[in-house]
Amino acid sequence: MNLSELNKIARAMVAPGKGILAADESSGTIKKRFDAIKVESTEESRRDYREMLFRATEAMSKYVSGVILYDETIWQNAKDGTPLVKLIEQAGAIPGIKVDEGTTALPACPGELVTKGLDKLAERLPKYYERGARFAKWRAVIDIGAGIPTRTAIHVNAHALARYAALCQAAQIVPIVEPEVLMDGDHDIDRCYEVTQRVLNKTFQELRMQRVELEGMVLKPNMAVSGKKCPKQASVAEVAEKTVRLLKACVPAAVPGIAFLSGGQSDEEATAHLNAMHKIGNLPWPLTFSYGRALQAAPQKAWAGKAENVAAGQRAFTHRARMNALASKGEWATELEKKAA
Repeated sequence: MNLSELNKIARAMVAPGKGILAADESSGTIKKRFDAIKVESTEESRRDYREMLFRATEAMSKYVSGVILYDETIWQNAKDGTPLVKLIEQAGAIPGIKVDEGTTALPACPGELVTKGLDKLAERLPKYYERGARFAKWRAVIDIGAGIPTRTAIHVNAHALARYAALCQAAQIVPIVEPEVLMDGDHDIDRCYEVTQRVLNKTFQELRMQRVELEGMVLKPNMAVSGKKCPKQASVAEVAEKTVRLLKACVPAAVPGIAFLSGGQSDEEATAHLNAMHKIGNLPWPLTFSYGRALQAAPQKAWAGKAENVAAGQRAFTHRARMNALASKGEWATELEKKAA
């Protein structure tokens, strides 16, 4: 393993004013997104949609550091025969790959999940590397509810994340470590804080146990937010303050950077929260975005599956990418959203 090379890639992934596009929706998830805009989800329509994003030159070259791809996409070629990974590289961004295989019920832990996909991972990684992937992603899912999460669920998911990370580094691929505490419940922000703290502490304990080099990874955590069904929603300032405090308590300064997931926040919320964290300042690591829905909802709507809407879709994508790039430097303001509209 060449740690200085891994560190260089990790730092490029969290470069100032840039973030990571999560375009790694599984076929099931993208079908739901396409259903919402009344587009049939076929191999071709998925390719056309992603090609539209990767050819948005301004967004890709100025505001996007890397793209997380789904297995289908990394092997696809654009309409003119150019591999999609090449389009990403030509724009100056880094191709990455989602390697987990989704979740399955955790035995003896009702309502809890564990992520699968470790068994053949060592064989799959070199093929992805050869195709151009320089980083990978694995998502662990922790839910908050009555009596959950259990210590069992936190432990097995942290253990799997660390095993995945160690396998990636052995294959010269930077792991994005994504322990996601879901925001679906009716819990308040303090409960989210407390659970996320337990999850992050356990994850870093496992990463050390399995000798993962912290300098060669990127963390993709949730923010400390109120559950969606909580009657009292925390303000932007409170989310920023508690998230920064939480990360400072749990994340070693050796980690090259943190790229947040949006986790069901609206486009503007995700941007406002990131911006407010930068206003606090004095951060030991770069904080940026690794958004899926929060970057793609607007372009999907604008595109709506029609070739004549490609330019409009690209404009919408460029706008969202730019807003988040500004937020990742603490330079975003609500007025900028209104101007573009």
